[in-house]
Amino acid sequence: MAFYFTWQQKKQYTSTPLEVSSRLNLLSNPMNYLHVEQKNLGRVWNLAWPMILSNISVPLLGAVDTAILGHLSSAEYLSGVAIGASVMSMLLWAFGFLRMGTTGIVARSQDGGIEWLLRALTLALALGVLLQLMAYPFIGHIVNWMNASSDASPHATAYLQIRLISAPVALVNFALLGFFIGRQDSRAPLYILLVANLLNIGLDFLFILGFGLGAKGAAIATVCADFFALVMGLFLLTRVNNTIWQDIVTHIRAPHFQPWVDWKPWLELLHINTDLFIRTCLLLLTLTFFTAQGAAQGDSVLAANAILLQLLMMTSYALDGFAHATEALVGESIGKKSNKLFQETVYAAGIWALGSAALLTLLLITGKPIIIKLFTDLPKVILEINKIYWWLCALPLLAVWSYQLDGVFIGAGKSRQMRDTMFIATILIFFPSWWLTQDWGNHGIWFSLFLWIIARSLGLIFYYRYYTINDFWITK
Repeated sequence: MAFYFTWQQKKQYTSTPLEVSSRLNLLSNPMNYLHVEQKNLGRVWNLAWPMILSNISVPLLGAVDTAILGHLSSAEYLSGVAIGASVMSMLLWAFGFLRMGTTGIVARSQDGGIEWLLRALTLALALGVLLQLMAYPFIGHIVNWMNASSDASPHATAYLQIRLISAPVALVNFALLGFFIGRQDSRAPLYILLVANLLNIGLDFLFILGFGLGAKGAAIATVCADFFALVMGLFLLTRVNNTIWQDIVTHIRAPHFQPWVDWKPWLELLHINTDLFIRTCLLLLTLTFFTAQGAAQGDSVLAANAILLQLLMMTSYALDGFAHATEALVGESIGKKSNKLFQETVYAAGIWALGSAALLTLLLITGKPIIIKLFTDLPKVILEINKIYWWLCALPLLAVWSYQLDGVFIGAGKSRQMRDTMFIATILIFFPSWWLTQDWGNHGIWFSLFLWIIARSLGLIFYYRYYTINDFWITK
């Protein structure tokens, strides 16, 4: 990783010695976190708690799928959906930049972000249709690449064929969520995700247990929830202001249409989204490879890893609530060119996130027997979970730093640094460590994931310190 700043740029951003000394003191002394003003803690919390609830509902949905399928007669149902859901996550989450990029750019916007919303929705719809056209012919090959067993393969294929129906809708929902978060409206994502995912859970029970549809039932339930979330999201746009639909029509019609199709803002959006796309692809490559290596060791190991990954996702989604609040508030501080607001946001959100990570770690340790019993009663799967459970317990306190700093860099629009950090963590850390620990079996896979998370956190901490010390966050 290298920084390419000219002398003129560095001179423009250089702080006074007193300012640099102050920031170094804040960075080097953790006790300075205790001096964050209460109003900033409250502001972060007011934005974060709706996002925490809505975020938890996402992996909670996967957890319910896992729990229902884990109590069926055979592990092949759970294994099939684990593979199908992992592939679908790879296909959809690769476009998670639509949420992240929209959040940051709307937060920094001083005009409400309507034009940016229109661009994001257009891009999301086009990419969703393209994803459908490109993915359908290769479903069988993808499932085979995931090392699915002969029993699990049909369930994974059926799951993917149905889930792809709502791919464009899911991407449009990403853009809508990004717009709401960028506007510091965290209630709308709460309403959308919580209600849609509760609907999904109810339909899971109906289609999987009631109608006996297995993996197909899980997929149908998710497709229905995606369409419901879209309708609800479009309706909730009126909460932004009562004339938003009139504003949207006005922006599309001449003479407003001309600046809307101007290539410069499109290129800015694509530049940010390209970096985030690469970063997300690397992240999903790691998690998908992780799942595939578990599948190669048998259905019981795959099922155990699927359950623990669901728990890891639940902790990460919960902690991401503070990261989302950070994105919106950091974007606001950049738009207002306020270094004071920027630093206060980072420290206040950091306090909340670190404390929450410690609490989640404690819950994972003390609640182990209950947690495992909720997910499965298959003896072989429980045996595999017990072998690797403590890897999971160590991760929240290590990963929280990367989650929070992701929020800082997204809000500031500095996507290249996120891309570079993820590249190093994935290509130079995760895969070499997996190669060297193949003889360790499933422990080797988890050890590699452990190092990968540490590398992500350390890389972003390095970038954050560099930018803070040299005052590269706020354009003067």
